[in-house]
Amino acid sequence: MAENFKISQWAREDRPREKLILRGAKALSTAELLATLIGSGNGKFSALDLARQVLKYCDNDLSRLAGLEYHDLVRFSGIGPARAVALVSAMEITRRRKNPEQRSKIKITGSNDVYHCMQDYLLDQKIETFWVLYLNRAHHLLHRQLISQGGVSGTLVDPKLVFKHALDHLASALIVVHNHPSGQLRPSEADRKLTDKLAEAGRIMEIPVLDHLIFSNSGYFSFADEALI
Repeated sequence: MAENFKISQWAREDRPREKLILRGAKALSTAELLATLIGSGNGKFSALDLARQVLKYCDNDLSRLAGLEYHDLVRFSGIGPARAVALVSAMEITRRRKNPEQRSKIKITGSNDVYHCMQDYLLDQKIETFWVLYLNRAHHLLHRQLISQGGVSGTLVDPKLVFKHALDHLASALIVVHNHPSGQLRPSEADRKLTDKLAEAGRIMEIPVLDHLIFSNSGYFSFADEALI
């Protein structure tokens, strides 16, 4: 089939890399863009063939593509260790592109700010992780801290560690965030009990817990927005 010809045999304007140079990245399909990252085929398949195989594996879902890890990619014949590392690195750079680290300029005014602030850290995560944002009196971000990480259904959180970092950074308030890899946004009973425990500790220490966000790729749940904190 013509589809399996090597890219070098195609007309120059149809090769993904040359097409990008001639027409710009927007002219390329998702498979062609992925093929430019893969670089070359393996003799049996062209880079574009491999790209199409990867996309088919992900059901053409870019969120699933972004969540692929090294061990997922090396399963494809033609994608060796070096290419897999390059692809995972490209996905991570994409996640980080939106919010350059300018902590002194990040001000939290509501739950939507928190969600965008944490996208680079929680998008496409396959395990549950628990983070805390430490704020000054003006609600500017002082520090972002990973407290714990666990499996796909939960992670343990020590309130003492949460407030130790608050004291270390002289925080005036904090916001806690954790993700649900399942995509379920409703809080569990354990989420509610932990939120109450942290909020009570914050009142005693005069470091209020302003919100608790449950994060997923498709949105978030805010305890503050729902008047649960």
